[in-house]
Amino acid sequence: MQRLVQLALDLWGGPASAAPAAAQPDRPAALDPLEQGAAGKAGRRPASSSPPPATPSRPLGTLLSPALFRHPQAQREVLLGDVLVGYALQRARRRSIGFTVGPDGLSVRAPGWVTIAGIEQALQEKSGWILRKLGEAQARLDRQASGRIEWRDGAVLPYMGEPLTVVLDPTHGFSGKGAALAQDAASGLRTLRVGLSRSAAPAQIRDAVQAWLMREARMHFTRRLEHFAPLLGVRWSSLRLSSAHTRWGSAKSDGSIRLNWRLLHYRPAIIDYVVAHELAHLRVMDHSPRFWGTVASVVPDYAGLRDQLRDQPAPLWE
Repeated sequence: MQRLVQLALDLWGGPASAAPAAAQPDRPAALDPLEQGAAGKAGRRPASSSPPPATPSRPLGTLLSPALFRHPQAQREVLLGDVLVGYALQRARRRSIGFTVGPDGLSVRAPGWVTIAGIEQALQEKSGWILRKLGEAQARLDRQASGRIEWRDGAVLPYMGEPLTVVLDPTHGFSGKGAALAQDAASGLRTLRVGLSRSAAPAQIRDAVQAWLMREARMHFTRRLEHFAPLLGVRWSSLRLSSAHTRWGSAKSDGSIRLNWRLLHYRPAIIDYVVAHELAHLRVMDHSPRFWGTVASVVPDYAGLRDQLRDQPAPLWE
C-alpha cells in the first residue's frame, strides 16, 4: 500500500530546516514550519490490508515493561527497536498518517480506513526519525527542568539574554507597578526590585515578576514592530501577548500579531528575528523560499538566530 506519511515536530522540540508547511491566509501562521517528510503518495483505499511489521504494537498496558517514552493520552504501545513508546492515536478525516513529536511525546493521526497494522508499519518505517526526535524533545525538557526558577529573594532569571536577580524590597511601591529595574554602574549587574516582603510566597513573587515582564514585553515588542514594519512594507493592526508553551508567535492576514512574552528571556537579536518573522507573514502567509527571503531582507542571519532559539529553552516557571 502506498501512502503519504507526514512527520511534524513541535516548535520548541526540534529543527525548523525541513520542508515548510503552507499556512492558510485566514489562519495564524506559526513561527516555524512543522518538520515534514514524505514517503510514497496517498492512494485509494487498499483492497487488502498492509502486512504487519515485525514488532506489532498493542493496547496500552498489555506490555509488561514500562514505556521509556509515553504520551499522557497514550492508548497504545509499540516497540521501536529496543525502545517502548506509548503514543496517542486519533482518527481523523485525512488522506495520510501524521506523526507529531512534541514535549508530551508521540501523537499519531490516521484516517479511519487505515488498519492498526498499517499504522504499525508506518511507525516501524519511521522509527529512526521518531526515536531521534523523542530523544531531542526529552533532552530539551531536561535542560528546561535544570533551569527552573526558584521563586525567592535572590532568584535569578534570564532577561534580554543576561542574568537578572530578583530583590524583594518591601519599602518601595515603585509607582504602583510593583517592580523596578536597576543596574549597578560599576559591575553592570542588573536587579529587579520587587515591592514584596521577604516572607512573600513563591507564587506572589512569580506573579509580580511575570506582570513586570509582560509590561516590558509589550513595550519592547511594539518598538520592534514599529521598526521592522516599514522596512518590510507591511502594516500591523494589533499586538497580543501569548503565554503558549509551544509557539513563539503567530500572524494573521488582518495584521494582528501574537508574540510570547517569554521571548524577553532571550537576547534582543533573537527577539528581532521572531518579530521580523511574524511581520514577514503579512507579505507571505507560508514558509516558502519567498517567505524566508523576505525575513532575510531585514534579518540576514535569521538561520543562526532561529537555531539559537530552538537550542536554548526558556526556563520553567511553574
